Amino acid sequence: MSPRKELDPNESPRALFAAELRRYRHAARLSQKALASRMGYSDSLVAMVETLTRSPTDDFAKACDKALCLDGTMYGLYVATRWDKAQAHLRPWLVEEEEAHVLRSWEPSIVPGLLQTEAYARAMFMTAPGLTSEQVEERLAGRMRRQSILHRADAPLVTFVIDEGVIRRRVGSAEIMREQLGFLLDVAQHRNVTLQIVLHDAGEHCGLAGGFIVAERNGSVFAAYTDAQPNGRTIDDRRVIAELAARYDAIRSEALPFKQSLRLIEEVVNQSG
Repeated sequence: MSPRKELDPNESPRALFAAELRRYRHAARLSQKALASRMGYSDSLVAMVETLTRSPTDDFAKACDKALCLDGTMYGLYVATRWDKAQAHLRPWLVEEEEAHVLRSWEPSIVPGLLQTEAYARAMFMTAPGLTSEQVEERLAGRMRRQSILHRADAPLVTFVIDEGVIRRRVGSAEIMREQLGFLLDVAQHRNVTLQIVLHDAGEHCGLAGGFIVAERNGSVFAAYTDAQPNGRTIDDRRVIAELAARYDAIRSEALPFKQSLRLIEEVVNQSG
């Protein structure tokens, strides 16, 4: 048996997974060998996961839940480990985002993270004071990985509503912006993606206070993420989420229809050429 390693659950999502696995195993009065036998894994693997020597996998987490008679608890913790290197304030949202069946995004200032090209995202990350080149690339890798949810077999339905200024504000070079706008047009061809634009002429509306995303699962809104400086925050208060969902509907009512929105992006691309 591996020597016991003291775990700080606050250290990282992996540490929390390991600490909770150990706690649930002890509560069930199981040794590592006994739990491993129930799971169909080696006791050495269970020991390595509990001591942070090995990372859990999708199947391992599901086997933990089954062996310990938990209702998806360990799998939920496992999902968080996939975002171990993400900024701490963003991790809770990334977990919720992966579980969503529907996402509704409003962005008044920049291209939403799920739609950013690598060059556009890098240019944005480089504006943050004090970030090293290594930190920029680390955040960039996380941003690109996050976008994989749009291409899954069970991809969520996503509606992006953005302000006209987003497509007209140059981020990086003119070439970076042309590439970014072209990417928006390409992604909008996906059957699960809708993109709409609120014109400058819309004037004042309730979305001017800042961007946000609302997540829905099984027909009910269950989480939201709001932009803030320097860090955004994940919201699980149902009353606040319901208010944001209502605001989103109000903002979207000001937007151009889908096809007109794409034509506007094409016009901006042609003007920049």
